[in-house]
Amino acid sequence: MLYDELARLKNHGEDFVIITLIKVLASAPQDVGAKCVVTRDGLIAGTVGGGKVEARAIEYAKEILAQKSYQAPIIKEWNLQTDIGMTCGGVCHFLFEHIPSSSWKVAVFGAGHVSQALSRTLMNLNCDLIVVDPRKEWLDKLPSNIKTIQSDDAKKVIASFDENTFFISMTKGHAADVPFLYEIYKQFPNTPYVGAIGSKAKRNAIARDLKELGVSEDFINNLHIPLGLPLGNNQPFEIAISICAELLQIRDN
Repeated sequence: MLYDELARLKNHGEDFVIITLIKVLASAPQDVGAKCVVTRDGLIAGTVGGGKVEARAIEYAKEILAQKSYQAPIIKEWNLQTDIGMTCGGVCHFLFEHIPSSSWKVAVFGAGHVSQALSRTLMNLNCDLIVVDPRKEWLDKLPSNIKTIQSDDAKKVIASFDENTFFISMTKGHAADVPFLYEIYKQFPNTPYVGAIGSKAKRNAIARDLKELGVSEDFINNLHIPLGLPLGNNQPFEIAISICAELLQIRDN
């Protein structure tokens, strides 16, 4: 149960703290090794003893999560009588481990052959990946731990992301790419990366359509079409590696 919850939280890109009881002197309400998981909403799974000591540990974990940056692991030593106000007189040492959410968000529109390879490559990196496609049968081909959205509603889908997202369009063709690219422009014109798979000829067609919709020259000029660095061949995983290399280059620039 606890480890299932950890996987779920990681998959959904949520901040959380793992609390572990690592040392006990005299009596304590739980055994060494007891764990629990805390999010900003409170206790999610597990226990480190219940009652006042667990409430204090949860409160401290939420203080960690309230910080704006990653917090290094810390050990807290609490005397159950003098620090916690409990009847038993033991001393407990708790380890608090902050597991931050990924701040690198990547949205891939389309779940076709190259997207399948790209998604499997990206899932090994420290990013918060979401794949969007209206076709359930293609989304179902992805590994179960990749987040998916089944939709072709560009306006609604784009609104679920933010301006720091890296956007990659791999739909069935430029006519399907354009609505997503247009919505990205309207909602997040300064996002760090927007690209679409395709040739230089496809780039010209997309640029023409976006310009007719009133998209700025700056946005069009910054589109990454074709995607990826100029390396490898046309095999899906080699294309995926070239795209990941470009994403990392832009992310770390």
